[in-house]
Amino acid sequence: MNYKDTLLMPKTEFEMRGNLPKKEPKYVERWQKENMYERVIEQNKGKEDFVFHDGPPYANGNMHMGHMLNKVIKDVICRYNNMEGRYTSYIPGWDTHGLPIENAIQKLGVNRKEMSTAAFREKCDEYAHEQVNKQMEQLIRMGTFADYKHPYLTLMPEFEANQIDVFAKMAMDGLIFKGLKPVYWSPSSESALAEAEIEYHDIKSPTIFVKFAVKDGKGILDTDTSFVIWTTTPWTIPANLAICLNERYDYALIETTKGKLIVLNELVDSLMEKFEITEYKVIKNFKGSELELITCQHPLYDRESLVILGDHVTAEAGTGCVHTAPGFGADDFFVGQKYGLPAYCNVDEHGCMMKDCGEWLEGQYVDDANKTVTMKLDELGVLLKLEFITHSYPHDWRTKKPIIFRATDQWFCSVDKIREKLLSEIDKVNWLNEWGHIRIYNMIKDRGDWCISRQRSWGVPIPIIYCEDGTPIMEEEVFKHISNLFRKYGSNVWFERDEKDLLPEGYINEHSPNGIFKKEKNIMDVWFDSGSSHTGCMIERGYRYPVDLYFEGSDQYRGWFNSSLIVGTAAHGCAPYKTVLSHGFVLDGKGNKMSKSLGNTVDPIKLVNQYGADIVRLWATSVAYQQDVRISNDIMKQISENYRKIRNTMRFVLGNLNDFKQADLVAVEALADVDKYMLAQLNDLIKGYHKAYDNYDFAEANQLILNYFTNLLSSFYMDFTKDILYIEKADSLRRRQVQTVLYYHAKAMMKLISPVLVFTAEELHDHFHCDDNKADSIFLEPNVEMINMPNSDQLKAHFDRFLELRKDVMKALEGLRNEKIIKSNMEAKVTISLKDEFKEMASMLADLKQLFIVAKVELVKDSSLEEFDSAYIKVEKFEGHQCPRCWNYFDEDEMEGELCPRCHAVING
Repeated sequence: MNYKDTLLMPKTEFEMRGNLPKKEPKYVERWQKENMYERVIEQNKGKEDFVFHDGPPYANGNMHMGHMLNKVIKDVICRYNNMEGRYTSYIPGWDTHGLPIENAIQKLGVNRKEMSTAAFREKCDEYAHEQVNKQMEQLIRMGTFADYKHPYLTLMPEFEANQIDVFAKMAMDGLIFKGLKPVYWSPSSESALAEAEIEYHDIKSPTIFVKFAVKDGKGILDTDTSFVIWTTTPWTIPANLAICLNERYDYALIETTKGKLIVLNELVDSLMEKFEITEYKVIKNFKGSELELITCQHPLYDRESLVILGDHVTAEAGTGCVHTAPGFGADDFFVGQKYGLPAYCNVDEHGCMMKDCGEWLEGQYVDDANKTVTMKLDELGVLLKLEFITHSYPHDWRTKKPIIFRATDQWFCSVDKIREKLLSEIDKVNWLNEWGHIRIYNMIKDRGDWCISRQRSWGVPIPIIYCEDGTPIMEEEVFKHISNLFRKYGSNVWFERDEKDLLPEGYINEHSPNGIFKKEKNIMDVWFDSGSSHTGCMIERGYRYPVDLYFEGSDQYRGWFNSSLIVGTAAHGCAPYKTVLSHGFVLDGKGNKMSKSLGNTVDPIKLVNQYGADIVRLWATSVAYQQDVRISNDIMKQISENYRKIRNTMRFVLGNLNDFKQADLVAVEALADVDKYMLAQLNDLIKGYHKAYDNYDFAEANQLILNYFTNLLSSFYMDFTKDILYIEKADSLRRRQVQTVLYYHAKAMMKLISPVLVFTAEELHDHFHCDDNKADSIFLEPNVEMINMPNSDQLKAHFDRFLELRKDVMKALEGLRNEKIIKSNMEAKVTISLKDEFKEMASMLADLKQLFIVAKVELVKDSSLEEFDSAYIKVEKFEGHQCPRCWNYFDEDEMEGELCPRCHAVING
């Protein structure tokens, strides 16, 4: 007889090989066809909500690994909250305005100079939609659930209208103003930039020390004396209007071979050495305050330079005499204001020197002007020293080229007026990254007024119309009219219509007696766009404010978290978020930043096509995402191995439930103790999983599941229960008991892995045939519940101790196998003398043979055996008969013919 045909081997169509790249697109298609996202959130309608707001990625190019890390974790957060029964929608957003799209359009051959602004903007709009559709397709392929039918885009008319309303509220509250101030200016982008658009790189700069001769010493200094200034931007010397000292510092008047010089007293010796002056003498010392309002002769032009005082002057570098050009620096501007100095700017929007710099300098780019100005100063005999230093300098984050500080007329949001309120709101927010609180607090504490105007075309226009005399119209009625126009026609109406058609019908203003008006040409900073998304998206669609969670990359403390906080607090009186969580950057396997030039970028779509989206999702939720994370082929291979363990374990579970139905469930109280123990452990896993997810620690949750599969379910319970599942009669009580345990594990595990392994969970659900009233999708199944387990603590304590004994027995058997005495543990006899603290294990004698998967177990009292932590143990080869059906070994007198008693009973009914 072929006994193999009498065994109840696992049967399932759930394949061992995942073959995810081939299977996953079919699930994507199915979910979209069945409106699965809508069905998932609909089942929680009316219940407690969890409001998550998606930060908008920029609509240009393919999604990169950082995007995918971000979007997968967002998807997992929303899926988990829906699984927990909370109404959690996910409205995906896109940032669709700004310079990169303008540049991309022009690279495609569009000549903006040959078309109207409105026509150019239409091209930008079309391109932005194409990019959004491409990125959306990639995110859908990644298995994310979101309202992709109704995303929010910052170019949408209703979004733009809300943005105008927010701007209007801030303007009417006195938080919006126009002023001439130095701002970050990018010559390469020909636009002002926000702090969030600045990144720092090292550059090599000339640093010069220059003499400014005293013109009027106010009876304190003679005209044969010079103040020595220092700067790393020689091109700003033509704009010098003052020399700034610190009123509390001591300044030395030094007699040298190069004339009388004024420098900070504590720097005299080091500076004289730098200037190669060997003979010098300090004649006198002055407090900075004593030298205030002395005038010097500008070395290049026929004008004066005023000696002024400022707290920003330090002794850390230079000479203590700070070259001051109010048109080219924030400190210079503010100290200049105190002394009535103008914000003089002689550099144009292209970064070139203007006409009033003189013919010798006019038209030169600032970098070239550095050399020209330095040579001119040297010719005039006022250059004491030229050297070069490498230092960190701000760059335009898009063009990667250096910026300049340049005074221009710009629109600003006053941070100073609401700074204390902003700091107070920051303290109320739950910053899950502890350092995030300190980081954004310090940023807001030190932040200057926010320059919100940009000299571009593609964006939301600043809704200001000027009267004949230049007075900006800032009236609620006018703002509301413009907002209504934007909502109805989109912001392009601003460029398509004349001023009178943008104002309310019959509008009259005393500042325009002739009815002549002029509209603002600048657009708003794109950070104002995305920073108002809490209003343009969430409030617009009926969600509560503030929302529960913002989650983005760590760079957004100076970006989206920052702008959203300012706009939200200004418009609605409090921060737009209750909790903020952030993730790090994705690096290569060696920890290097990814860049095209290094050739170390990783394309997420290629990974999906190679491994499957579930593997990428498992990676994203297995790394310590709150820090910078790594990705490489080796890392993905390890993640794939972890996935394989999960898949194969679940395949075993499904395969052994092929003849099991819900009606076959054995009551928990009727299960064997080891079965109850497994259900108690499953309860603990569920509890630990929820704790990890509630703390946004997805890696911990994944590890708990993997450890459970590997160390308990697979290597212990499934290992010894094969003997029961395959050998026993199909409907025997013991087999149904084990299948009951597997049933609860299948139900729980499919649900627990479903936020991460979305495709695999759905595939498992498709092949799970135990329930008669199965839902259409795993995502529509009820949430996993804890199993009622009386006395579970006592049970767990007992079996935890048993597993210590089992570990010692396995260690002893391993030695026997290594010596080639046995091929498998089934051939072994184990003799055990339990130590006192493990005596209760004697009650399990009937089960020990099966639990250890050995031929025979004997309990004795003999401390001469080999000592282990739990017992004294002897292992040896068992000399007995092997049953050809179950392969277990027995004493000869136990056999019934060639079969063991159990197999004989099963075969013979």
